[in-house]
Amino acid sequence: MADAALYAASAEVLSRCQSMGEDLEGILHPETGFAPRLRQICHDQLLDLEENRDARTTPQDLELLRLERDTWGLLQAVMPARKTESPPTPTIRDLLAENPYTPTSTLAQAILSASPLLSELVAIREWLQDSAPLPSHPEATTGYWKFTKHGVMQARRMGGGSARDGLVREMDPDAVNREDGRGLAADDTNHEKGLSQALYTYVRAGRLEEAVELCRRAHQPWRAASIRGSLLFQWRGISNEQYEDEAMEEDLADAWEGNRRRQLWKMACTRTATNPNVPEHDRILYAALAPTPQTSSVLKAACRTWEDHLWAQVSVVCEEKQSMEMSRVGGSFWEGGLPAVENGVRIISAETEEAEIDEWEREVRGSLEVLKTVGVVEGPNAQHPFHYSQLQIILNRIGPLMDNFATGIQDGTYSHESFEYTTMCRFLAHLCLFLQMIDIPVPPLATQVILESYLQVLEAAGQRDLIAMYAGALGDNAVERYALFLVSLELSADIDERRLALQRAREHGLDMNRVAVVTAERTIDKALQILPPLKGRLPSIIALQPPPTDEETFLLRSIEWTIFSDATYETALEQANVILRYFLGSGRVQLAQKLLTLLPIELASIGEPEERATEYLHYRQFFVIWETLERVVECQALETPQMNRSTRAAWLEDYEALVDQAHEQITKLLTTEWLVGDVEEPTSDRRRHDLIRIRQIYVPELIIRLHFVLFSSRAQFPRNLKRALELANVVADSRYRLYEDFAHDDASVGGRRLGDYLEAVRQAILGGLEGGGADPFRILSS
Repeated sequence: MADAALYAASAEVLSRCQSMGEDLEGILHPETGFAPRLRQICHDQLLDLEENRDARTTPQDLELLRLERDTWGLLQAVMPARKTESPPTPTIRDLLAENPYTPTSTLAQAILSASPLLSELVAIREWLQDSAPLPSHPEATTGYWKFTKHGVMQARRMGGGSARDGLVREMDPDAVNREDGRGLAADDTNHEKGLSQALYTYVRAGRLEEAVELCRRAHQPWRAASIRGSLLFQWRGISNEQYEDEAMEEDLADAWEGNRRRQLWKMACTRTATNPNVPEHDRILYAALAPTPQTSSVLKAACRTWEDHLWAQVSVVCEEKQSMEMSRVGGSFWEGGLPAVENGVRIISAETEEAEIDEWEREVRGSLEVLKTVGVVEGPNAQHPFHYSQLQIILNRIGPLMDNFATGIQDGTYSHESFEYTTMCRFLAHLCLFLQMIDIPVPPLATQVILESYLQVLEAAGQRDLIAMYAGALGDNAVERYALFLVSLELSADIDERRLALQRAREHGLDMNRVAVVTAERTIDKALQILPPLKGRLPSIIALQPPPTDEETFLLRSIEWTIFSDATYETALEQANVILRYFLGSGRVQLAQKLLTLLPIELASIGEPEERATEYLHYRQFFVIWETLERVVECQALETPQMNRSTRAAWLEDYEALVDQAHEQITKLLTTEWLVGDVEEPTSDRRRHDLIRIRQIYVPELIIRLHFVLFSSRAQFPRNLKRALELANVVADSRYRLYEDFAHDDASVGGRRLGDYLEAVRQAILGGLEGGGADPFRILSS
């Protein structure tokens, strides 16, 4: 499974569990719930990487995935109990008061049920055992102390030769400890050590039955018995448990299992584990079987990983709590014999008991706090982010865990370049969402930071399809964050991909129209920050324009976000005006024309607000004129000397109609307040300033172009020369003040100057003399 598939699989689990709503049982299901599924995803990924490992897969990659997998296993171990209430069960006092011969296994279960913290610790111990490395297997042996036996027999046949004095004389299991200076044959010593170490790994993994079987295969049944001694005594025939099947109750009446003398067994294990004369590997094994404060130093000395230290500490706490509770209440025949039955159950006040529980819980948490700094021999250290996370989960401090991580992101402690950053972001983001689903409060600000970070991880990984789902979890900021992601797509997504991205917003509970509006606004803002501002020299629109830049295309395509739905057309109208103002103000007529082709025709029918609607209609009016002028030029270019009479007549008809149309359209624009009325009025309004700039670029241009259209067609249509001269009266008319739109004579200002137009008028006046005569104004009166 590739990283992309890992992201997708996690998102699928999230989506499925979110669809369950308030089905707490389904979300916390031990097999199909949220945490087990994510654990399985990590496990499958880990197996895939191990089976198909290549040079790109490092041991750190595998270790990190293993830690993530195990942490989801921990969450499944502790969260269900924190969110659900167990049915009331009899206390240990109730059981002993009713039946002092209640088996210790039933009493232990009552102790467990009465203490939520102890129940959690037992679940954590089981989790640590389930996630432990696979136990090792010692070399097979064909008999008990085979090489030592051969040496002892040989020595006896030889009369106890000195060469064999170093070996034990008897073959019982305690011979090595009893006979000073004597031991086993080297091969047997190595096998004993390997066997004890293997048995320890079985105990560490909670596989006691397999450890027992290993002892039997090694021809050491007494070791099997000592291991089975850890099992609590269970005898259903004398317990108060009820069975639905009466036949089963009869069958079990005389059947018992476990250790009736477990307290004595525990004392023997403790003595063995603390005896310096016993080989170290055996001491460690018995310390693991009977974890107590007395044996903890031996057990912890064997711990190599952080998980080993956690398991050792939790095991000691669990074992000690059960022993303490049984001895505290008294009254159990199997723990204290007949005197305990005769003395009865001890009565402790509720206040005292509550104080003792509080004190014990403080001690437990204090003992676990030590694991923050414990040293390790193998594997990640105690400060690893996942080990820190696991300890905070165990201590039920998930809020501070998230706050710490969020603060680290903000202040740079957790760098984006750090090896664990991506994985921790994924884990904590899903942890936040998991806790929200099961209604456990999470710090809002920290959640915001963590989800934002994971969104960045998804963006960097190219997981566009998943952004909307996680952005939707940001609450009030969801729309803004998803919009920022859409803005970041820039030009990499075509219009169909953009439409699909908006639809994903709706699928994940976001307001699609609001997302579209915010995305368009942020896109325009970003583009206008990059593009040069509209100020300074007026651009020339005569020269050949270069192709659009990426920034200009980015601005142009910003309109796409608001034209997918008619619900955002009003916003599209406003944004279209902004974009048109920029393109026209920078002389990019072709880009402005292209924008118009993208806009739906319904925008022209929007009437409110009037100022916005009027501005848009004025732009459309301008481009109708611009297109007419282009058609005039195209038609004019069609004239050739080879035209026959009918072709020329048709061409003249089309040419005249286009010239008349251009004259009518431009004259109408010039004699109305196009875009803005008084251009001389001082203003600090940016919009009005841009509109005046557009007038100063295009009003002179339209005047001059119309003049030359009329002047150049005078040969075909003589009356157009008179029209060209009459146009000057319109320009000079104080009602329209068109002369104010011309640039000053300063060349640095750019644009069309009034002198350019007056030169064109002078040429038209001289054109009036072409037909003969001395009066240049005769054409006006004809």
